[in-house]
Amino acid sequence: MQQKIKVMLVDDHAVVRAGYQMLLKSTPFIEVVSEASSGEEACRDYANVLPDVVIMDLSLPGIGGIEAIRRIISRDSEARVLVFSMHEDIIFVEQAIQAGAVGYLTKKSAPQLLIEAIQKVVQGERYIDAELAQIMAYEKSRGQDTPLSDLSTREFEIFCMLAEGMNTSEIAKRLSLSYKTVANYSSQIKAKLEVTTIADIARIAIRYNVIKA
Repeated sequence: MQQKIKVMLVDDHAVVRAGYQMLLKSTPFIEVVSEASSGEEACRDYANVLPDVVIMDLSLPGIGGIEAIRRIISRDSEARVLVFSMHEDIIFVEQAIQAGAVGYLTKKSAPQLLIEAIQKVVQGERYIDAELAQIMAYEKSRGQDTPLSDLSTREFEIFCMLAEGMNTSEIAKRLSLSYKTVANYSSQIKAKLEVTTIADIARIAIRYNVIKA
């Protein structure tokens, strides 16, 4: 009998997780062994269930999906994280892969593609939504990296929080970092983006669809 692929679902919407459950339960070789509604919960539960694949949303309360990927991978370099997100902009794909994800699908994808992606990443392959992969290849061939491409995973996570209006103290608390560390990251981000104010950061975030205007 074929051993089932153990999957952890990470999404802050219970209704969405229920939809995943229905889809995956109809697939005889996949078993959902754990659900998490935040990045912190996913990081905490990962070691207990050791899933074959983590299906990770990026828009999560708390530390967020990209930081959750980074933490899981730092603890288990063999972890296979498949991002399943509403974000369709290439910067999110780049940052997720940089954090350690092995796959990226958008939520507008056909349900069967999620099953296909799970199978691929379990076999050790990378799986990126075909449309996104095509756009990435095209932009790379034209040398069209955005300014955000130069940010590290940690810098990008803090950039997003700054753009959303969080202050240094709030970010430090959420990421369990010191105030000084976050302040240093903020300075590095501004230097890389060649800006001086949080308003400038917000404008860049809106321009590249990181946040909505």
